[in-house]
Order: sequence, then C-alpha cells, then structure tokens
Amino acid sequence: MVSALTLSHLSKRYGSHQALDDLSLCIQPGEIYCLLGHNGAGKSTTVHLILNFLTPDSGEIQVGGRALAYDPQAALQSVAYIPENVQLYRELDAREHLRLFLRLAGQRASRARIDELLSRVGLPDFAWRRALGKLSKGMRQKVAIAIALAKESQLLVLDEPTSGLDPEASYLFAQQLQALSREGVGIFMVTHDLFRVRELGARVGILHRGVLRQELEAAQLSASELEAVYLRQTGSQTGSQTGSQTDPQGEIHAS
Repeated sequence: MVSALTLSHLSKRYGSHQALDDLSLCIQPGEIYCLLGHNGAGKSTTVHLILNFLTPDSGEIQVGGRALAYDPQAALQSVAYIPENVQLYRELDAREHLRLFLRLAGQRASRARIDELLSRVGLPDFAWRRALGKLSKGMRQKVAIAIALAKESQLLVLDEPTSGLDPEASYLFAQQLQALSREGVGIFMVTHDLFRVRELGARVGILHRGVLRQELEAAQLSASELEAVYLRQTGSQTGSQTGSQTDPQGEIHAS
C-alpha cells in the first residue's frame, strides 16, 4: 500500500537552532496521526516542510508515493491544508466558495454537487448563503473540509484545528475527521488537545526540541496515561488536564 505521507530523516536548522533533527514517520491511508509538542518543538516547521513552504536541509518527503522535492505540484495535488484560523474569502458564502474552488480545479460545479458536499460536512443549510465572515470558526472549518472533499484530497494537514472551538464544535469536528478516515483519507494533525487525541484513537507522535521522542496508539491509553507520557517525554515535572495552561499560541504547558 502506498502511504499517504512519509517523512524520512528530515532535518531543518535556522542558524544555530536545530528545529528538526532526523524526523521520520509514516501515515497510511485512513490513518489519523497527531503530532504533540510544546511551542518551539518543531511542529510548525514540520507542517511548512510538508506544504513545501520550506525546504529541508536533509531528508525526503513523499506524498502519496510522490517525492515532494522532484515534483511538488503533483505531490501536493492531493493535499488539503486547514490552518488554525481558516483564511477564506470573508465576503463569499459557502456555496460561492465551493463553486470557485471546483471551477479552479476544472471540476463540475453544479448546484446539486455543491449542496451535497455542504450537507456531507454537516453545515446547516441556513449557513450556505451567509458570508463566511459572519460564520463561527467551527462553521468556517466545515466549509474548508467541504473544499478538501471537493478536491478529493488523500491527505489532510491540520494545524491546531480545535483551538478556539467550543466543546460541541470540537466534538463535531472530531466526528468529521473520523468519517474522512473511514473513507481512506490520511490525516496529519498538529494539536495540543490531548482529550481530543484520545477520543480520536489516533496514532500519536511526541515531538520535543525537534526530535520525535515516542510514538504510541492513543486508544491503548487512558487520557491521564496519555498526558503522563506526554509530560514525561517533554520534560515537564507536573501537570494535569485541568491544571495545564495554554499560551497565546495554543500550546499546552504544565502549570
């Protein structure tokens, strides 16, 4: 089986700072992989390398079996990216966004297909004709996922997707990710939401100071056990799910 994403011995340095040090991981189609780590651990650098915003000092990235360095356009054709704050056109509504992106991709943009995509991601029909600037963050994320579905992406890259969501929106977002996983979409998610990671039953990588310290299966651990492993691997001495603090960048730190 061709992997959705393979990172092989990636390293990246900024001056004297080693942002990533020999990072290797592999995500299969239909797998949800969550990368955990403190602020400065190298998570954003990893995302930017996958999206070809940065070039690694060494190592290789393959998306769907295609080497990113040799043919980035082909490799990224099947990738959809959803950042922490979805940046779309505030004045356009959901239907207009789908119509625009489908046409840019050279695909049919019929009303029926657009409505099917918006229904599929659970966006309420009252929001279909409302400008995105007037929608909640959770609703904007659903529009972004609908665009990813329209693109028929095989890899979804997410950067802190649950940051700023209320509990209900976060739960619904997790349900949508699980549905995409069942359809064979590989999902790579950078997050600090330990509870949501545990609920997703995802494979987890713990990144600390640019080094992948440990990989584990979230389903095999309780939420408290997962947190204990995370705190141990990142050098934190104390902390709990209720006793942790979140900095303005959305990173979890032990209190």
